[in-house]
Amino acid sequence: MAPNIFVTGATGFIGGDAFYALYDSHPDYDYTLLVRSQDRADVVTKAYPDAKNIHFVIGDLDSSDVISAAAAAADVVLHTGNSADDLPSAKAIVAGLTKSHTANNPGIYIHISGTGLLTWYDIKNKRFGQPPLPDQTYNDYDGVQTLVSGLPDDAPHRDVDIVVQSAAAAHPDILRTAIVGPPTIYGHGRGPGNQRSVQVPNLAKYLLKKGYAPIVEGGGETIWDNVHVHDVSSLLVRLVEAGLDPAKRDNVGGNQAPGGIFGTHAYYFPIASTHKWSDVAKQLADSAVKQGILPSATTKVEPYSVITSKDAPGSPGSNQTWTANSHGEPVRGGKLLGWKPTGPSLEATIPGDLADEAKYLGISAK
Repeated sequence: MAPNIFVTGATGFIGGDAFYALYDSHPDYDYTLLVRSQDRADVVTKAYPDAKNIHFVIGDLDSSDVISAAAAAADVVLHTGNSADDLPSAKAIVAGLTKSHTANNPGIYIHISGTGLLTWYDIKNKRFGQPPLPDQTYNDYDGVQTLVSGLPDDAPHRDVDIVVQSAAAAHPDILRTAIVGPPTIYGHGRGPGNQRSVQVPNLAKYLLKKGYAPIVEGGGETIWDNVHVHDVSSLLVRLVEAGLDPAKRDNVGGNQAPGGIFGTHAYYFPIASTHKWSDVAKQLADSAVKQGILPSATTKVEPYSVITSKDAPGSPGSNQTWTANSHGEPVRGGKLLGWKPTGPSLEATIPGDLADEAKYLGISAK
């Protein structure tokens, strides 16, 4: 009998690309997708017209009964639909998996969080534009205990992470969890819906609407890690496969640091490289001129309050990420699953992202 994989967010950027990669690798699995409407289901059906093993449940992230029932019927749950910040859906998934699974057949919960989590110190202390402090680098293996118990409860995404980690601790016999915290994701998605990322495209939008790319005042030294969306998907495919392999499924590292493939300490940073947001701003500005999209363009230092204003191009939440540090060390994925990033660099994709955003805004190169 084919395993059943329940996926949320399959018409979104991360979930869509992950679903593409999963189906490409395992067209024999059965897939159940949570979609908001029949129209969203039709988008997927159009992309996979001959598939007989893609099924849909209709609901949103507040549809706890729908989500719980689908999770209960699944062997593996991959939660990507606004998963980092939605408490009801995470709780519903845990409820479903723990209701239906046993020690001989544990449920697998792969949860997408995000490394916005790591910006907490700068945001709390208003360290905008400054370089990271020495203790602002977080390791997902040797230093994973900090990610489990050493961060404040009000850090971004932390409330939902706690739900997942607490469930793993409370149900070690019937539940296997893994949290994946991507940094800046770039590149074109391959999914049936949204194929566009957020952070770099919104910075491009700011440039195209204002004529300059913003650098938050404070020194222009803010850094983030980055990864191509295809590389995120390759890690998620490996995790799904591990969840269906009893030899790997039960590798929980005793549910203590440094942990195993799954369990309370199974936290993954899929990271390829690191960038300064001031460098990305300059690369976008230079590319806008080189491509003839703008006659001239530059960077400009602006206050945090201006960059994150509700009236600024982009969105306050996305724009805030340009102002605070998020830096991790990826060890777990490579060490335990043989994962390594192979996609093109962030810098190599910037001209294409800028051209796409210009097209989206109706701006033509001269």
